[in-house]
Amino acid sequence: MTSAKGAQASPPSSPKTSIQPQAGLEIRDARPEDMEQIQRIYAHHVQHSIATFEEIPPSVQEMQERLAKTMALGLPYLAAILDGKVAGYCYATLYRPRAAYRYTLEDSIYLAPAQSGKGLGKVLLAELIRRCEQGPWRQMVAVIAGHDNRGSIALHRNLGFAYVGSQPATGYKFNQWIDVVFMQRALGPGADTPPEPWQGPPA
Repeated sequence: MTSAKGAQASPPSSPKTSIQPQAGLEIRDARPEDMEQIQRIYAHHVQHSIATFEEIPPSVQEMQERLAKTMALGLPYLAAILDGKVAGYCYATLYRPRAAYRYTLEDSIYLAPAQSGKGLGKVLLAELIRRCEQGPWRQMVAVIAGHDNRGSIALHRNLGFAYVGSQPATGYKFNQWIDVVFMQRALGPGADTPPEPWQGPPA
């Protein structure tokens, strides 16, 4: 989850590299040694926001296991390094486990609280999309908590995602019902051509 009608349209162009990164920013593959900092970022969102529906922060070990699982599937898990520290991270997962979903991914992105609104999310997500377009995948779905999550909705819209639907009162956290918003964009040629034969990730 991120802190179809439009999917059948012509695929949006890949994110451009003209996005101006912050000075000293490096976007790279996340490493096991990053997970302590990544866990702290995620724990903040678990405890203080509806960006994730988890209610108990996972341990550093659990986060390392999640990283390993993502990497084993051949999917990108990226860290934004600013002045030597993790300022945010994002990754892609399979949208659903059933075989016919194998060409569709879901993105997740979380920033350190001090980095919100500075353009870092756009740089991170643009690189994630670029990486995913190098693989066999054809669609990316964003699952966003809350219609009022304007930052995440705007971020995804600016990178080619379109609103494709919502589920009312799907989550309950902080004593409130939370809607779920779905946005989607094509990866590469999207639905314009059949995908290359691919059986999906190893079991």
